Amino acid sequence: MRLKPILILSLMTLIGRMSCSAQDWQSLWKNYTATFMDNQVRVIDHSRGDCTTSEGQAYGMFFSLVANDRSRFDGLLRWTEHNLAGGDIATHLPAWMWGRDPNHQWRVLDSNSAADADVWMAYTLLEAGETWNEPRYTKLGLGLARQIAAKEVVQVPGFGAMIAPGAHGFQHDNSYRFNGSYVPLQLILGLSHFAPQGPWGQVAANIPALIKDSAPHGFVSDWIDITTGGKVQASPGVGSYDAIRVYLWAGMLDKATPHRDEILNAISGMATYLRRNPIPPAKVLPDGRVEDPKGPVGFSAALIPYAAALQDNQVKNELVSRVQSEYKAQTGLIGTPPLYYDQNLALFGLGFEQQRFRFDAKGSLDLWWRQG
Repeated sequence: MRLKPILILSLMTLIGRMSCSAQDWQSLWKNYTATFMDNQVRVIDHSRGDCTTSEGQAYGMFFSLVANDRSRFDGLLRWTEHNLAGGDIATHLPAWMWGRDPNHQWRVLDSNSAADADVWMAYTLLEAGETWNEPRYTKLGLGLARQIAAKEVVQVPGFGAMIAPGAHGFQHDNSYRFNGSYVPLQLILGLSHFAPQGPWGQVAANIPALIKDSAPHGFVSDWIDITTGGKVQASPGVGSYDAIRVYLWAGMLDKATPHRDEILNAISGMATYLRRNPIPPAKVLPDGRVEDPKGPVGFSAALIPYAAALQDNQVKNELVSRVQSEYKAQTGLIGTPPLYYDQNLALFGLGFEQQRFRFDAKGSLDLWWRQG
C-alpha cells in the first residue's frame, strides 16, 4: 500500500516533533554547560561578576546525574572540594560564594555555608553512589550529611528541628530565621533513608508547618522568623527568587508523599493568581499583594510541575507556552540574555515535566536512563 504524500508529511512532522520533544531537556543541559561552565569545571553566574556558588555546583551535580554524565559530575565535585570545602567535603561544609575580590584575586568571598546547596549536594552524592555503584560518593554524601546535622540543624523550642539557611548568622536572641526553599521535603526524606540515625525525620515532620506558616495568604515568603516560643511570622520582605522554589519542590512531590496535599493547599494563592494572569509575579508582599507582576521566564518554568500537581492543564499550558516563546535558537537557552537562575529553574521544571527524573514517596530518585 502506498501512502499519500500528505500522510507521509504528517507522519514525518509528528516523528520530528516527538524527537524534538524528547531532546528538549538534553539540549538545554548541553547548552547550559557550554554557556555557564568552564573547563575547571565550575558553574559561572555571569550576571554576578562571574562568581560561583555552592548552589550552582550542587545543581550542576544533580543535573549531571540526571544526564548520566559521570565525567562532568566528577569535575564539579573535584572543583567544589578543592575550592569551597578545604579539600574534603565530608568534613567541611562548602563555602557558599567564590569569585574575584576587589584586588582581582579569585578566592572564597564568603565562607559561610548555604544549606540549600549542602542538602542538594549531600542528597545527590548519596543517590550517585547508589546509582553508579561508587562507594566514595556514598562516603562523601554521608559525611556531608553529618556536617549539615551538626552545624546547620537547629532545635527551636516550641517548634522543633529545622535546617538553618547556613551555619552562622540566622539566630538572633530568641528568634530564628528560616527559608522554606532550603528544605525540599523529598530530599530530606531521601536523607532519612540513607542516614536513618540523623535528624532528618524530625526535620521532615516540621516542613509542612514551616511552609504553611510562611504563606499566610497562600503566597510563599522568602524568609520566615520563628521565636523560641514557637511564634511564627513571615519576615519583612517579599516572596520572590527563593520562594519560587517552594512551589517547584512541592510540584515535584510524589502523590503518596505524606503531607503533600497539605503543602499544596497552603500555597494555593499562586494557583489562584495564575488562573487570572498568565505570567507569575516577581514579587509578592507578605499580605498577598503583588508588588511586581512580571516574573522572569524561569519562574514560569519552575511552576510547571506545580500546575501539573494541581491538575490545572490550562495554567500548565500557559506556562509551557511562555517558556517555549522565550527559547532562543541562537543560544539554545531561554531568555534574552539567558540568565543563570532562569536556566536552573527550567532544567528542574522541564526535566521533571519530561520525566527525566522523579522522586518517589520516600524521596528516592528515579532516573529516565535507568528505566526499561
